[in-house]
Amino acid sequence: MIVRIFKYFHNLIRLSVKKINRLFILSKYDNYSIAKYFRKKGAQIGEGCSIIPRSLGTEPYLVKIGNHVTIAKGVTFITHDGGTWIFRQEVPDLQVFGPIIIEDNCVIGQNAILFPNIRIGKNSIVGGGAVVISDIPPNSIAMGVPARAWSSVERYKKNCMEKWKVQKPSYCIIEEGRNWWNSKHYKENRKKLKKHLINLFFKESESKTERKI
Repeated sequence: MIVRIFKYFHNLIRLSVKKINRLFILSKYDNYSIAKYFRKKGAQIGEGCSIIPRSLGTEPYLVKIGNHVTIAKGVTFITHDGGTWIFRQEVPDLQVFGPIIIEDNCVIGQNAILFPNIRIGKNSIVGGGAVVISDIPPNSIAMGVPARAWSSVERYKKNCMEKWKVQKPSYCIIEEGRNWWNSKHYKENRKKLKKHLINLFFKESESKTERKI
C-alpha cells in the first residue's frame, strides 16, 4: 500500500513539473510568434498567422497552415480517428490518421472542431462552433454541424461593408499605412466606437419602441 501511494504521488509530481515546464515554455510566445513553437513540433505554418490555441493536437506534424491565417480560441485539431478504440481488442495496434490543411488567408472561428482528412480552401471563413468533417471550398463561409458552405466571401464582404458604413464612427483617426488595430489612436477610436454603437443599437431601438407605443 505504501509503495502504491509513493508511486501515485511520484507520478503526480512528475506530471505537474512537466505541465509547469510546458506552460513556462509557452509563456515565451504570443499569438503571432507561437508558430515558431509549432514548427518545432513538426507543423507546417506560413507567415503572418495569428494562432490563439496552444495545441495543434496529438500529431502537430499532420497540420499544415498557410499564410495569413487566424485561428481563434478553443479551436480543436483532431488528426486521428479515436473510433478505432472499439476494435482494439481484435487489432491491438490499429490506428488511423489524417492531415488537416488550412490554406492561405483563412479565419477559423472560436471553438471550431477540425477533423482529420480535411482541407479548408483559401480565403475561407469557418464560423464559431462549426464541426468540419469534409473539405471547405475556397472563398466560402462555412458554418454548422457538420460545417458546410453557406455563402461566398464576396457576398460576405459586401454585407460587412454595408454594415460598417452605418456602424463606423465618422470621426475616427487612422494614419496612412496603418489599420484599425495598429493605429496610434486605437484606444481613442475604441472609446468613440463604444459610444457610437451604444447609441446606434440601444437608443435607436428604444426610440423605435416608443414610437410604436
